[in-house]
Amino acid sequence: MESYDVVIIGAGHNGLVCAGYLLKAGYSVLLLEGRSLPGGGSTTEELMPNEAPGFKFSPCAINHLFIFLGPVIQELELHKYGLEYLSCDPVAFCPHPDGKNFLAHKSVEKTCAEIARYSQRDAEKYAEYADFWQRFITGITPFFNAPPKSIVDIAGNYNLNSLQDLFSLLGGSNTTLDLLRTLLSSATDNINEYFDSEFVKAPLARLSAELSSPPSQKAMSFGAMMMMLRHNPGMARPRGGSGGLVEALVKMVKAEGGTILTDQKVEKVLVDGGKAVGVRVAGGKEYRANKGVISSIDAKRLFLQLMDSSDVDENLRERLDRRIINNNETILKIDCALSEPLRFVHHNHQDNYLMGSILIADSVNHVEQAHSLITLGKIPDEDPSMYVVMPTGLDPSMAPEGKHTLWIEFFAPYQIAGGEGTGLKGTGWTDELKNKVADKVINKLAQYSPNLQHSIIARHVESPAELGERLGTYKGNYYHIDMTLEQMLCFRPLPELANYKTPIDNLYLTGAGTHPGGSISGLPGRNCARVFLHNEQPIAQKIKEAGGSIKSAFTSVLRSESD
Repeated sequence: MESYDVVIIGAGHNGLVCAGYLLKAGYSVLLLEGRSLPGGGSTTEELMPNEAPGFKFSPCAINHLFIFLGPVIQELELHKYGLEYLSCDPVAFCPHPDGKNFLAHKSVEKTCAEIARYSQRDAEKYAEYADFWQRFITGITPFFNAPPKSIVDIAGNYNLNSLQDLFSLLGGSNTTLDLLRTLLSSATDNINEYFDSEFVKAPLARLSAELSSPPSQKAMSFGAMMMMLRHNPGMARPRGGSGGLVEALVKMVKAEGGTILTDQKVEKVLVDGGKAVGVRVAGGKEYRANKGVISSIDAKRLFLQLMDSSDVDENLRERLDRRIINNNETILKIDCALSEPLRFVHHNHQDNYLMGSILIADSVNHVEQAHSLITLGKIPDEDPSMYVVMPTGLDPSMAPEGKHTLWIEFFAPYQIAGGEGTGLKGTGWTDELKNKVADKVINKLAQYSPNLQHSIIARHVESPAELGERLGTYKGNYYHIDMTLEQMLCFRPLPELANYKTPIDNLYLTGAGTHPGGSISGLPGRNCARVFLHNEQPIAQKIKEAGGSIKSAFTSVLRSESD
């Protein structure tokens, strides 16, 4: 039996990040990936090598935001391994049916100027909206960069700027209560509090709903982060697609002496005397873990499918099965090879519209239907809302010269009502159905970019059921579990599992289903590595992190004095 200090289940970006920190600390690490290539939801692939050779696609994650809230890139020195980010600006474009459009730049001031072309009041309110939510982001970012139940670690992450923004939100008792009320409200409530114009409200609702819930859902107003992060720290993509991040991580892991094995699907976590001691993969081969097993797959699959019931407390099994919420929302993914770029001829087309996120969101109600119907198991394809990116608008290297790629995300149910027991995995999804839905989505986009229909060279459509199979995610949820407030921070995935440790000795959790959640950040991997190191070498790790906190505070003081 091959033996390593740590065995990591899954070589997605969080598993790779976690491995990087452990390798740098001197541990031997093995990553086992079920697919034929590492990366999980952050790959770049030639999806249609025969129909569209030379076209590269990122079939899941595309725009990177959260990774710039933490130090993963710098600490793991990923630029040494070829990682290069290309910044988007403009960051969002949303054509409105009446001929107006929402055009957001990285600069809040430039965005306000665009809005002022149609509404001076909404431009002024956008500046207020941005100021509030950017202070909120700065105030809570230290929570993202630490285990959520580790008060000392969280406190050590604060500097003068983040403390000032945090206290500005808390202020007196009324200010604190007002913040709490805002957080308990919905994205729609919050947006309506500021704005009058539908051309502004609809795209803000659409981006808030990227956290996979209808904009009307209470306690989800913090979805505003999905727009505000585009202003600061900004939105970018790795050159060559999301796989560029994974490629750099893989090079770093191998340079540090780590081992990555693909086509190795873990079927069982081996437990002996209440302690995780290794894993068994398909085919029967076993790998021993002397110090720990770290799972980057979701907690439900880990405890309910990869472990003997006798090794897991019955109460924990019950809570995992019934308490964790998934509202049935996932995505139908469409990737197209194009002979020419999109052209929004009814909206004074400019090529820079194509650099960032393109949103088809005609109204807040349009966005609401796109999400609320899914909970009922219905496909919202009568009048599709969607999230679109033309990656080659920023990075021409992803297609042959003069050609382009198109990335379309359409929210859809994993389980179709009335389709139980049919289609792939009994979800109701068939090849015929997914292509009919894709036709409707493309027809809707063509209302805004009429040249789309004749420019499609080839297309690849992946149903929610197929996406779940490819990523190995529970019910196709690429966030592992919903990103709702009661399943965030110290509640993710459950309070007793929130600090990355589990009741099984030497068994740890990381990945999208742990704090701070899904999207490309690497922070679940980094935070899990810190917990592991605290457990293995508590004194040395405390001294190291205390030194880092002092250095951060000292740097902050010097910066504030020089301003």
